[in-house]
Amino acid sequence: MSLSLPKCSTPQQRLPAIPAWLERVPLAVDIASIFANDPAATHWLEVVCCYPGLHAIAAHRLAHWLHRHQVHFFSRLISHLTRCVTGIEIHPGARLGKGVFIDHGMGVVIGETAIVGDYTLIYQGVTLGGTGKETGKRHPTVGSHVVIGAGAKVLGNINIGDYARIGAGSVVLREVPDHCTAVGIPSRNVCRCNTETTPLEHGQLPDTVAATVRSLINRIETLEQQLQQLTPTDPTPLERQP
Repeated sequence: MSLSLPKCSTPQQRLPAIPAWLERVPLAVDIASIFANDPAATHWLEVVCCYPGLHAIAAHRLAHWLHRHQVHFFSRLISHLTRCVTGIEIHPGARLGKGVFIDHGMGVVIGETAIVGDYTLIYQGVTLGGTGKETGKRHPTVGSHVVIGAGAKVLGNINIGDYARIGAGSVVLREVPDHCTAVGIPSRNVCRCNTETTPLEHGQLPDTVAATVRSLINRIETLEQQLQQLTPTDPTPLERQP
C-alpha cells in the first residue's frame, strides 16, 4: 500500500487526503507528511528505509514514552544511539506533534523542554535550544505547520506561532506571531505575507537589513535635495567684501 498523497499546490492542502484510520497511527502520519513536503519521496519503502529524519522521530517516540514512565537511562541511551546513526539529537523529554518532518536532518538539536506542533517542517542544522543554564521551561514552543529553514537557531523559552516561517540561518530570540516570517541575525518579524498558503521560498525572503539601509539612503537623498533648495545661490554681503 502506498502512502503517497495526491498532488496539490501546498502541503497543507495535501495532508487531509490521509485516510481517517491512518491518522491514529503516528508513524503513518509521519510518512504521509514526508510525501506532502518532499518532492523527492517516490515510494513508501524508500521513505521507511532511507529517511534519517523519520528514523530519528520514530526512535524519539519510543524514548519519550520511556522518559514519561521514568525510565531515564534507556530513554537517553536510545536518544544517544539515534544521534550516532542519524546525526539528529532529540532529548527524550521534548514533545513532538504528529506529522513532524525533519528533512535531511544532520545537525538538528531539539532540547529537553522544547515543544514542536503538528506538521512542522525542520531542515538540517536547526537548533531548538536554550540561552544559558536556566532551569524549568527553557526551550522554544513551536506551533503547527511551521517551517524552520536550514541552520536556523531558535533559542529560549519563546513561542513560534502557527504557520510561522523562519528563514535559513536566522537567529530567533523573541516570539514570532502567527503567519509571520522571521529573518536575520537577530531575527526580525515580517508579517505582510500569507504563510498559510505560501511555502517558505528561500530565494524570496525579505532582506530587512537591506530594506533599512535603503530607507536611510532615500531619506539622506531627500534631505540633501531640500538642503540644496534652501541654500542661496547669490553671494552674501560678507562674501562680496574684498
